[in-house]
Amino acid sequence: MGRRPFSLAAYLAYARGRGGASAPVSASPRPGGALLWLHAGGPGSGRALAALAARLLVQRPDLSLMVTGQPDHPPEGALPVPLPGETPAEVEAFCAHWHPQVCFWIGQDLRPALLQKMQDTGTKLVLLDARDAPWTSPAPSWVPDPAGATLQLFDRICPVDDPARRRLRRAGVEERAMPATGPITDSAPPLDCNAALYEEMAGVLTGRPVWLAARLRSAREAEEVLLAHKRAVRLAHRLLLILVPATYDLAPEIAEAARTSGLRLCAWEAGEMPDENTQVLVTEDASELGLWYRLAPVAFLGGSLVNGHGGEDPMEAAAHGTALLYGPNVGRHLPAYSRLAEAGAARIVRDFDSLGAALTQLVAPDRAAAMAHAGWDVITEGAELTDEIIALACGWFDEAEHA
Repeated sequence: MGRRPFSLAAYLAYARGRGGASAPVSASPRPGGALLWLHAGGPGSGRALAALAARLLVQRPDLSLMVTGQPDHPPEGALPVPLPGETPAEVEAFCAHWHPQVCFWIGQDLRPALLQKMQDTGTKLVLLDARDAPWTSPAPSWVPDPAGATLQLFDRICPVDDPARRRLRRAGVEERAMPATGPITDSAPPLDCNAALYEEMAGVLTGRPVWLAARLRSAREAEEVLLAHKRAVRLAHRLLLILVPATYDLAPEIAEAARTSGLRLCAWEAGEMPDENTQVLVTEDASELGLWYRLAPVAFLGGSLVNGHGGEDPMEAAAHGTALLYGPNVGRHLPAYSRLAEAGAARIVRDFDSLGAALTQLVAPDRAAAMAHAGWDVITEGAELTDEIIALACGWFDEAEHA
C-alpha cells in the first residue's frame, strides 16, 4: 500500500479519535452474489443511477443492488441502506457486512474514511456526474481538506463538462482516471412491446393522427383530457385518443368518464379494435404503454393537471420518441421536465383549453417530429459514456467472479 497523502492521513486520524464504540450490525442481510452499491448524493442523481442500474441488469440479471444517500428516484429493486458514520468501527462493520464489488457514487459530498476502506477491501469506485462545484466532507475546518486525496481513491471519474474536468485536475486527479467527459444518460431503456401487435395496430391506424394520455390519475383529469380531445376533433375529425390509467384500480372511474363524454369508444381489454369511427380507445392499465408510446407521436402525461400527484417521469415517454405535453403539477420530476422543455421536447399546458390548442398544433406531423427529435437528443446525450461505464462494470464483476 502506498503512502497516504497527508490530508487524508490527518482526516483518518481525526476519525479514529472520534470514538471507538462498536457499530450496530445491519438489520438487512446481504444479498448473495454480485452486489452493486449506488450512492445518490446529488439532485436528480437517483434518476441517473436508476437508469444505469436498469441497463446493467439487462446484461447481468443476477446482480443485486443497494442504495445509500437520498435517491429522488430509487432504482427498482435496490435495497435502501443507511450510510455509516466515519469512525473506524462503523466503516469496518459496513464494509465487512456489504463488501460490494462495484460502487457508483454521485454527489459532491465525499466520505473519506468509508471510501478509503472500500478501496482497501477491493471495491471498484466510480464517481459519476462530477460537477464544477466545491467538494465537501465531514472534516472540521482545522483538518487539512481531504477532498483532493479522496477523489484520487476513485478508479474512474466522469466529469459532466470541461469546467468540472479542470477543477478535478486542480484537485490532483490524473487524466487517466477521467477517460471521457459528459453526463450519464438518465433514462431507462424503452418499455417492451409486442412486435406483432405493433405491426397489426400500425396497419389499423394507418393515416390516422393519434395521441396518448398516459398514466391518468383521476376521473377529473380524464374529463379534462376528453374535453381537450373534443376541441381538437373539430379541426382533425379523424384524431384518435388512447386513454391509459396509471393503475388498474383507476380504470373503472376513467372508463366511466369516457362513456359519459359522448365520444365513440373502443374498449381494448374487451377485445375491441378501433375502426374509422372510433374516437377514443380506452385501456385498463399501463401494462402495454410500450405499444401506445410507439403508436402515438404526441403524449400527455398524467398526474400533472390536478394537484396531489406530482406528475409522471417524462423520460419514459421521451425515450420512445414522443412529443410531450404536461400540466403544471410536476414537482416530483421538475428537473427532468425543465430539461426537456428547454430543449423544445415538452410543452406545458394549464387546462383542457390550452391542451386542446396544443394538440391542434401538434397534429401536424412535422411539429410533433421536431419535438420528438429534441427529446431524443436529450435522451441520447451521454449514451456513449454510459455504455463505456456499463462495459467497465461488467468487466469488474467478471474479474470478481473468477478471483
